Amino acid sequence: MRGGAAIGAALGTLAAFLGEIRAPEGLLLLLIVAGALAGAFAVGRRILSVGAGGLALLLSLCLLTPVSRGPLNALVLAQLPQQADAIVILGGGVQCGTRTLEGSSQARLLAGLELWRAGFAPVVTVSEQSDVFSATCPKMSDIEREIIRALYPQGGPEVLTLTSVTTTRDEAARVRELAGQRNWTRILLVTSPSHSRRAAGIFAAQGLNVVSVPAPETRFDYTLPLPSDRLRAVQVVLYEWLSRAKQSVGGTPER
Repeated sequence: MRGGAAIGAALGTLAAFLGEIRAPEGLLLLLIVAGALAGAFAVGRRILSVGAGGLALLLSLCLLTPVSRGPLNALVLAQLPQQADAIVILGGGVQCGTRTLEGSSQARLLAGLELWRAGFAPVVTVSEQSDVFSATCPKMSDIEREIIRALYPQGGPEVLTLTSVTTTRDEAARVRELAGQRNWTRILLVTSPSHSRRAAGIFAAQGLNVVSVPAPETRFDYTLPLPSDRLRAVQVVLYEWLSRAKQSVGGTPER
């Protein structure tokens, strides 16, 4: 019984890690306890044992070979940039303790500014995260504006803020409002490669004419040469699949 409970708790923890579940500590604890309770009973132990064996085989395959390269590439929508009215830089997160941008946010911001410097659009947007997950974090949009001002003290791009957003759908809704007010006919959408196809679909569903121009991936090597790169790729693929599944049943898509 104790062994089954330990396996269940471990699988709950692994699920939270691989799925990048973004939830308060209480909900994460509930997931771990639910796994432990499932493993405490004979039927649950059998199910968990089979699931753990299958998961071990799958993860071993993904760690030892670049088999996840295909699913990973299927998440990407990369198009050539075109003249547009605005460059929409999607939020990727902020480190609350150090008050700095996460790596994905930094990459997206720099990629968007490169498009502006190349003359593809005169306006860039940045995202201000809502207080849903943390009201004590600095606003991502404030940090990005500071970076832009430091890089371009004079003659920088016009910067608009998408206020109080929690998800990509929120960002799309804010951009739709701006497009209506400013008569935008085309936007360049900048996000991480693995997020690009889903994000473009969410924006297109709002009636926006989108050109997807992903930023470089900074979290891992997209060619997956190392086991660490492959593990991160598995995590990214699972996160995107879970977000699609949540969206398909009427839930709110994640960032």
